[in-house]
Amino acid sequence: MTNTTVHLGNVVYNAATQSFEAVATVHEGDVTKNYPCAIDAPITMSFEDAARGLKKHALRRHTAGSGLYSQMRRHAPRLRAGRATFDPRTWLAQLGLMSNRDVA
Repeated sequence: MTNTTVHLGNVVYNAATQSFEAVATVHEGDVTKNYPCAIDAPITMSFEDAARGLKKHALRRHTAGSGLYSQMRRHAPRLRAGRATFDPRTWLAQLGLMSNRDVA
């Protein structure tokens, strides 16, 4: 079983919809996903209860595996083939611009 943690960012109260809203970041193993979450609640609800509800909503969305989320994948740079060092004297000799005695 993997350890799943949820972090909330910028919990705000939307008076127009009468709900608490936040972006929840769910970390599970090496996977990190961000979910927009909202719970309908009065403004008098305590912050701890609102945070608990938002985290529960994020975990439900994460376990369902569907819906809107964003995910940043780690960039693994591709290995490039090595390049031979450039020797200008050899290059000029190949072009015939230098005599063989000048090439060291």
